[in-house]
Amino acid sequence: MPIDQVLLEAEDKMAKSETAMLHEFEGVRTGKANPALVENIMVDAYGSSMRLRDMAGITAPETRMILIQPWDAGTVESISKAVQAANLGLNPAIDGKVIRIVLPELSHERREELVKVAKKITEDGRVAVRHVRRDALDGLKEAGKEAGVSEDEVKSAEKQVQKITDDFVKKLDDHLADKEKEILTV
Repeated sequence: MPIDQVLLEAEDKMAKSETAMLHEFEGVRTGKANPALVENIMVDAYGSSMRLRDMAGITAPETRMILIQPWDAGTVESISKAVQAANLGLNPAIDGKVIRIVLPELSHERREELVKVAKKITEDGRVAVRHVRRDALDGLKEAGKEAGVSEDEVKSAEKQVQKITDDFVKKLDDHLADKEKEILTV
């Protein structure tokens, strides 16, 4: 595999790791209602387990309320039970054919716990980026052997991989700082 292709592939995979981390961040609760908080809850319905987002429309009509509108009114009870069982500290209220979830104010201790969760998600993202770096460095070593590329070119490419890695780790840390600020804002 050519050196340029190894570098492009590494950068692409690191970007995907960043995107995955940001998607996980959406599920971490802040002071504001966010449909992503509940969209991945698994609901037992129709004899199987389905994601909530596949069964209902989820909106946040107010800053501290999530509204779930099931496409089948018969699933209201099972959705409500699944939200309670998800252990997010949410108490769904059935209102006819819709479910309303009013988000309670977060205590300081709960905010600190959520910051720890965000830090763990970020560390998982860093680990994923480092795995990509390791794979890229292995790919560069193979490219150096196969193509008869000079050692200087391989060393230069390794420095580029390290720079790309450092840039992505900094981005992840910046996202964490933003999320921490969002969580701790009362």
